[in-house]
Amino acid sequence: MHAQRRPSVLPVMLLASVSLIPIMSGAAPAPPSHKIMDEAAKLNPPPVDRWALVQCGSLLDIPGNAPRGNSTVIVHGKTIHAVMDGFVAREAINVIPPDAEAPVVDLRSSFVLPGLIDCHVHMTFEWTADSRMKLVTDSEADAAMDGVEYARRTIEAGFTTVRDVGAAGDAVFALRDAIESGKIIGPRILAAGRAVTPTGGHADRTLGYREDLFAMPTPLQGAADGVDMCRQAVRAQVKRGADCIKLTATGGVLSNTAAGMEQQFFDDELKAIVDTAHLLNRKVAAHAHGTRGINAALRAGVDSIEHGTFIDDESIRLFKEKGTFYVPTIIAGKTVAEHAETPGYYTLPVVEKARLVGPRISETFAKAYKAGVKIAFGTDAGVYPHGINAMEFGFMVNAGMPPAEAIKAATVTASELLGTTDRTGTLEPGKAADLIAVAADPLKDIEQLMRVAWVMKDGRIVKSPGTGR
Repeated sequence: MHAQRRPSVLPVMLLASVSLIPIMSGAAPAPPSHKIMDEAAKLNPPPVDRWALVQCGSLLDIPGNAPRGNSTVIVHGKTIHAVMDGFVAREAINVIPPDAEAPVVDLRSSFVLPGLIDCHVHMTFEWTADSRMKLVTDSEADAAMDGVEYARRTIEAGFTTVRDVGAAGDAVFALRDAIESGKIIGPRILAAGRAVTPTGGHADRTLGYREDLFAMPTPLQGAADGVDMCRQAVRAQVKRGADCIKLTATGGVLSNTAAGMEQQFFDDELKAIVDTAHLLNRKVAAHAHGTRGINAALRAGVDSIEHGTFIDDESIRLFKEKGTFYVPTIIAGKTVAEHAETPGYYTLPVVEKARLVGPRISETFAKAYKAGVKIAFGTDAGVYPHGINAMEFGFMVNAGMPPAEAIKAATVTASELLGTTDRTGTLEPGKAADLIAVAADPLKDIEQLMRVAWVMKDGRIVKSPGTGR
């Protein structure tokens, strides 16, 4: 799977069948849809006195419950004011001031659901055959510019919230803040900053390069050996602005080393990282492939295991005992396995690990799901091209998870993992007005989520046929 070629498993298409023409009551003709959409796009952010009525043919307001029929979501500023049955006209809503803007968005032929959440992305990076060269030629400015494009692709794919679990420099923080302030369009980002890794571990970006090219990484760059340095590395990331902490409990596929896929931190180091993060009110995501490292991270109290390729029965027991979330990233495993067959795409140590991990990951996911492990949606976007995150749904369903559960994993469960249930995951009064629309019921056809036609985030329409995107 080449970086510029979209995989063929679930085709990516622009859905043009959703009507977005604002409806006006009375005899006056409705204004052209593009004028309403252009006006909405200028709101940065929407003024608090702006209202909108989103009329939905079907509405999955709380994933895990049955969808509602004809419904209207009333949006006030950035949040949801109310969800009402039927197609409600403005005149029926007494709280809207007579002189307030309140366009009606016509999604009466569409299926509407909450904005999706991807718990494992890398927003300022995308792996290509020349990525190792780019590490010594590209700057943080390049990463920031790339991130703007990746953010646009991501939100237009229907993902309104993401967790970035590892970035080399400060670009991801600048990207997060620019999106939050409304300067650019993109998903809400929770950023981990640099992953905490032992010297020579999976997230040590100096692996395989001449020693004179890079200084020895320090805790500020996430490198830590021993309990004290591990604590310092966590504190350094929080100081830099991290919303959460990422650690590399085991070796990884794309690091240029033959150190294997097993545990790389000692148990006391893992505990020091987790305890320090929790002391600072930050959740911890643990990259982990090998069984011993997975179980050590679970015992240390991490909040989520990422990848989890070689989960065993003891892992399952620990997941359920600790209440830990599993973020499977099936698409990443399949991507690296495919790239491993392209000569020269990866270095030899990477090729060997990719061939080991790729074929295993769907089987692992199926085992964890059947055992009742809490699964939060995550894809490892950046290992594959940004913007096709929803392919993961197809892999999850093919591995045995019903579409309703897969959608819940990318909304309700993902928001629980991220600690954002007050804002995201469902469409309820007081929560962020993050809505997406597709042409047909994704509970019956999960591939509909590959064809998101309309996106609203924080009350602002960021994608529709009227915007030309």
